[in-house]
Amino acid sequence: MESAAAPAAARPVCPQAAGGAAPGPGGGGRFPFPYTPYLIQERFMAALYGALEAGRVGIFESPTGTGKSLSLICGALAWLRDFEEKKRQEEARLLAPEESGREGTTQVASAGPRRPEGGGAAAVEPDWVTAFVQKKEERDMVDRLKEEQIRRKKREDRLEKIRHNVQLKYAEKRKRSEEDETKRLLQLSKEVLSEGAGVDTLDQLDHSEEELILAEYESDEEKKVVSRLEEDDDDLEEEHVTKIYYCSRTHSQLSQFVREVQKSPFGKDTRLVSLGSRQNLCVNEEVRRLGALQLINDRCMEMQKNKHEKKSDEEMEGKKRRVSRTVCPFYSYEQMQFLRDEVLVEVKDIEQLVALGRENKACPYYGSRYAIPAAQLVVLPYQMLLHEPTRSAAGIKLKNQIVIIDEAHNLIDTITCIHSAEVTGSQLCCAHSQLLQYMERYRKRLKAKNLMYIKQILYVLERFVAVLGGNVNQNPSCQAVSQTGTVLKSINDFLFQSQIDNINLFKVQHYCEKSLISRKLFGFVERYGGPATAVKTNKENQKLAGLQNFLLTLQQGSDKEGTLQSPPVEAENNQLRTASPLMQIEGFLSALTNANQDGRVILNQQGTVGQSSLKFLLLNPAVHFAKVVEECRAVIIAGGTMQPVADFREQLLSCAGVDPARVVEFSCGHVIPPENILPIILCSGPSNQQLEFTYQTRDLPQMMDETGRILCNLCNVVPGGVVCFFPSYEYEKQVYAHWEKTGLLTRLATKKKIFQEPKKANQVEQVLVEYAKCIKRCSQVGGPMTGALLLSVVGGKMSEGINFSDDLGRCVIMVGMPYPNIKSPELQEKMTWLDKTMPRAAGQAPSRVLIENLCMKAVNQSIGRAIRHQKDFASILLLDHRYARPAVFNKLPQWIRERTQVKPTFGSAFAELRKFHRGKSDTL
Repeated sequence: MESAAAPAAARPVCPQAAGGAAPGPGGGGRFPFPYTPYLIQERFMAALYGALEAGRVGIFESPTGTGKSLSLICGALAWLRDFEEKKRQEEARLLAPEESGREGTTQVASAGPRRPEGGGAAAVEPDWVTAFVQKKEERDMVDRLKEEQIRRKKREDRLEKIRHNVQLKYAEKRKRSEEDETKRLLQLSKEVLSEGAGVDTLDQLDHSEEELILAEYESDEEKKVVSRLEEDDDDLEEEHVTKIYYCSRTHSQLSQFVREVQKSPFGKDTRLVSLGSRQNLCVNEEVRRLGALQLINDRCMEMQKNKHEKKSDEEMEGKKRRVSRTVCPFYSYEQMQFLRDEVLVEVKDIEQLVALGRENKACPYYGSRYAIPAAQLVVLPYQMLLHEPTRSAAGIKLKNQIVIIDEAHNLIDTITCIHSAEVTGSQLCCAHSQLLQYMERYRKRLKAKNLMYIKQILYVLERFVAVLGGNVNQNPSCQAVSQTGTVLKSINDFLFQSQIDNINLFKVQHYCEKSLISRKLFGFVERYGGPATAVKTNKENQKLAGLQNFLLTLQQGSDKEGTLQSPPVEAENNQLRTASPLMQIEGFLSALTNANQDGRVILNQQGTVGQSSLKFLLLNPAVHFAKVVEECRAVIIAGGTMQPVADFREQLLSCAGVDPARVVEFSCGHVIPPENILPIILCSGPSNQQLEFTYQTRDLPQMMDETGRILCNLCNVVPGGVVCFFPSYEYEKQVYAHWEKTGLLTRLATKKKIFQEPKKANQVEQVLVEYAKCIKRCSQVGGPMTGALLLSVVGGKMSEGINFSDDLGRCVIMVGMPYPNIKSPELQEKMTWLDKTMPRAAGQAPSRVLIENLCMKAVNQSIGRAIRHQKDFASILLLDHRYARPAVFNKLPQWIRERTQVKPTFGSAFAELRKFHRGKSDTL
């Protein structure tokens, strides 16, 4: 592993008018940079450039505050710029003989010595002889290069025209406005005519109910029209240029990255497109109002389908029934093409893309996809890249491309979560009840194939509920489970036990996806079950909402009110989910059908059938990552804290079939000087109690007392904010209650105001704001209060993605070692699977290594919250003697590990901490 020089050697940030540049690898190339880069940034970019050039799989670690995003941008785009230049030169070299041939024999002759394969005689041959002598492969290559050149020239000319011809832009906009107005007037006149003429119907169904009925279903073999449409789309598709796919976890992280690109030296010339979900990009207010992602997706797909079917509907004049189908006004090919060009001309983040879509009445979701082939940099969320069906639907082609996965410390868990799915007994029963009623109402109107598939889905749901020990015809909340517990089964065993091994789940899942049945069902429930939003009037209505009654419609008449209560979860957040449980079940079926021998089904039987669940668990995420590393030219996995990297090498890359020689690791130090950080491993407390927070000892009163005494002492010498991480919410609550009882909490509160991390995500922001205000107030006013103490949880909302820079985090404390719960059936199955499939590492069983790595990943994420920039400073205290063990110690990040002190007694540690913080206070 290459390691950067000590941060002390890094150069200070020095913005210059012309910008700085770092020397690139080989040939004296240079990395454009907005300022003079740190030495570690130069090394990072050089290592990145080398990995991309050599087609490697790289694991890159660069701590937060070291300018990782900018290094990724400048290093990767510098490589792409050089790659494109080399490609152009190669094209020119291959096309040169063709060009010179047209200009006369003399020039062809002069080109002879440069092409020894042509031979001396060939140089004086007539042009037509030379053309015939050339190999067919060469001619084909030259033809292809010419086509590429013509396409590239057209694209560049088009974008250049848009970039510089503002008048053209406004002319296009005016033209579109006029067209929109004409369409609107035509639509109005049609509506007036249709109202005057009246609409005949065969049944008693009203006009709006027609959209709830499933269209005639055709399997893929039968679908000629759709395949023709897809062929047309392929004809319109451009060839994909070599590009970089950059993905990160959250929408805000992607927006931040795009802003960094805009500020970089590449901001003006890079063709960048931001991709996102329909939830983030949809500009159709009627669809956006649906809220839930699955509902938005289904409604959008339905509108597209309506657009394709519109012509055939218009041709049904002779038939008695005409159906009005809603189409999306933003889904216009011409408008989306214009949006595509606007996106490629100037770098835009998702917010700017949405604003542009609204302004131009063009769909940003599809418009951005049209921009993928010509884009040089595609910015997208994890899900879109790592989930193959989503990737394929988005038109992402990875062959010979570059993929950079940022914030990748949780990559293995992310892939596992994306491909896992869970359904509860309540959802299964609700879906069965809804679907049964839907079938009964529209039986006469549904085609035979639709009825056949609906009956199959009903049977599958019935069997799933039976496996959980219930009956679909009874209220799931009232059915007690005879035997509680968790059982894991292989896919085949689960299908046999469910007695659905005779049903082709692939066809059922495909039917659900193509027929949009869950969307139709949602519309049906919305219509007859009472709108989900109506469940907000008062407590009585919340218990007996029309929707809840409908979902449990088979439990007729005189049910007690108590049996219909919503489960004890946030009702508002779950209304849409309960309104359309079939969507959740589709996800579970999809996971089952995409599974291989490395998947398991967990039968989790709790108090009632409603509380019980079925969960698909993916044991080997490498099977889904293998295609990415196989197809791509190079893959870079980057993060602020990637230690321990063994997980990535063994569980992900090795299992995905990556040759170890192709893997390269790079880790750099931090930009802060060594004296700005004080990491300490503390082995015992003030009363010489050894610190070992195992499951057996951590609940002892003396351990909780000792932790409190350590905090009391620290709060006396540490200014500003102290963040203390506990292994779990339960343990944090237990310790807090103990301190309250013993009076220790009152002592702590005299020095620092105490805040607790909330469990609910929507309350985190408020707690952080109050915490920051308190610290600021104390630093300005002075007095006995020196700041605030925040009690947080490892793996909680505050252990990732939140910065405790400067006074917000002058000391970070880790109480014990946050090992995962090894009694969890899911973790036990994973451990068993690893021990069977992976070799022992350094004499340790793979399952043991996994447990240790999970623990240290969580620790590294939490303690990295404090140091966020070059002038920041903080102390880090690890409360457990086990951190000093070499196997554990070596899994700390390198920049922390090389500065860590192990203190056997509290006295020496406290003296060191007091000296450190007093010294820093004097320099402020």
